[in-house]
Formats: sequence, C-alpha cells, structure tokens
Amino acid sequence: MIALLQRVSEARVVIAGETVGEIGAGLLVLVCAEPDDNEAVGEKLLSKILKLRIFSDDQGKMNRSVQDVGGGLLIVSQFTLAADTRSGNRPGFTGAAPPALGEALYDDFVEKARAAHPEVQTGRFGADMRVHLVNDGPVTIPLRMAPPSSSPL
Repeated sequence: MIALLQRVSEARVVIAGETVGEIGAGLLVLVCAEPDDNEAVGEKLLSKILKLRIFSDDQGKMNRSVQDVGGGLLIVSQFTLAADTRSGNRPGFTGAAPPALGEALYDDFVEKARAAHPEVQTGRFGADMRVHLVNDGPVTIPLRMAPPSSSPL
C-alpha cells in the first residue's frame, strides 16, 4: 500500500458541494492499494502512520505522533499514487489495485483506523472529490508498505 501523509492545520473533502469529511490539526492520509496488498499490509501501514513522529514537541523538534497530539485523520482514497510515469506523458495506473479490491482494502483500512484512533474522517471511494488543506510546515511524507515477499531469499 502507498500512503502520502500531509501534516495539516485543517483539511476537508468536498463532494458535489457537500463537505463529507473534515478535521482540524492532524494528518491528511492519501492511500492507494496495490494488486498484491491485503488487510495485513493495511494494518501495518496504519500502525506506522499512527506512531510516526512528525509533530513538534515543546522544543520544536518532530518528536510526537498524531496520537500524541490528539490530531485527526482524514483518510482519502487516491489510486493515482500508483501512477507509472516512466514512459510517455500520460501516466498509467495498472499499479493500483482493481477497484473492487481497492475499495475493500480502503474500507478495511478506515475501519481499523476508527477502532485505533478517536477522530477519523474520510472521503468517498471512487468519488470526484475536492480536497482542501492547509499543509502545516509544510510536512509531506510518502510511505509504502509492501506485502511480505513470497519468493525465497
């Protein structure tokens, strides 16, 4: 799974003029499932996101997690994170999971996030969304969690 984290002072998702998810300070999490991903990969990625120390402590050092600061999570599906731009000028998206798998893994990721964190908001899988955010820092962190290799080492 691929995630792009943005530390925000505020963020919201709007669909057809309606705000469907909104947080104050916290993390905007753009997430993309890949074809070989499974629920365990999502769980491992979520654990990393919740513990990642990218919020400032009293000395101004990035030493606190979203859980430490009581920040919100705004989780948005984003298949374009799997874009292949190696050839030509039009990205390919075959690196993203097929829609049914992508939606199932996104839903599972959100469900686990809600069980582990008090404030979780979302976009809507497959919708044409407008994401508004104020990036704090700016701090933007890419993460990729690969499934365990099935090939012998």
